[in-house]
Amino acid sequence: MRRLPILAVALATLIAAPSAHAKTRGNWNLPQQESVADEGVLPRLSDGRFHGERPITGAQLANALTVITGEVAANSSAATLSVTAFDARIVSALKLDDVAAHIQRTAREAGLKPPRYFGTEVVARFLGLRTNHPFADDALELYPWEAITRAEAAHSLQTLLDSGDWAAQHAREQLLTFSLPRYGASTKRALRVAVSKIGMPYIWGGETDGKSSRYGYQAHGGYDCSGFVWRVFKLSGQAAGKRIGGRTAAQMAGEIRKSQRLRMDEIRPGDLVFFGRASFNAKATEAGVDHVGIALSEHWMIHSSAQGVYVSSLDEEWRRERFTWARRVL
Repeated sequence: MRRLPILAVALATLIAAPSAHAKTRGNWNLPQQESVADEGVLPRLSDGRFHGERPITGAQLANALTVITGEVAANSSAATLSVTAFDARIVSALKLDDVAAHIQRTAREAGLKPPRYFGTEVVARFLGLRTNHPFADDALELYPWEAITRAEAAHSLQTLLDSGDWAAQHAREQLLTFSLPRYGASTKRALRVAVSKIGMPYIWGGETDGKSSRYGYQAHGGYDCSGFVWRVFKLSGQAAGKRIGGRTAAQMAGEIRKSQRLRMDEIRPGDLVFFGRASFNAKATEAGVDHVGIALSEHWMIHSSAQGVYVSSLDEEWRRERFTWARRVL
């Protein structure tokens, strides 16, 4: 949520120096790897080892989806699959292609120029297929275009096994209600930046697509919640960004008078929406306001959290309970 001073990051790096037990791209979720291997979803390789560090192949994923769904999945000779290609295969196997297409079409018709994988990534992350690695393990995060490893695939496949048919049905019911209004020019410019970042990983203190020391040390590309807002409104040169001074969610929430705070039913596209344990009239503190997103409509927002940059419903009961207030910047 906030940037670390360069010195603090350097110290954290020393503390998290590699050791015999350091997490790597291949070993960070050994219980999930053992589980999917034992269930025949993603078997061990010919040498008897799982090799979580290796990329999953198209044929291996086809076998896994056949086991999970009970229907023969289309085979593929692909030696590697990017994160977005992997997610698209899962969305298709769960028969959610039409949902992804609806989301893609809705964003395109709203003038947001979404990347070609926007719809499938919204669905995949709604299903919870990704996971956020702790700050000390940010190097394990994958960009949307990178080859997905067998370890990351094991997490996604185990998530599907644990959630069963309910998750796909819930995603269908919720995401088919996805709709967007007509946007004004300034709102459209800002939200185009926002949707272009779909699928980027959550990185604590992150505010750029790659490693950077320009805006504060960042060892891996990606965004935390307020860094995502910072990128959309300030670092991309939006005029509204001049009105945002603070870098954390609490600072952004506290920059306006209480009389300017907006309630849930007053939200408009482009508004900053804040969450935490603070009440509507409370002071904006780091403990009370701990998350921020950007409203796409009165019912949907885009933000960076456990699933990276993704789209969430503002109508979920638990999210409404954590809503503090919103702020208009456009």
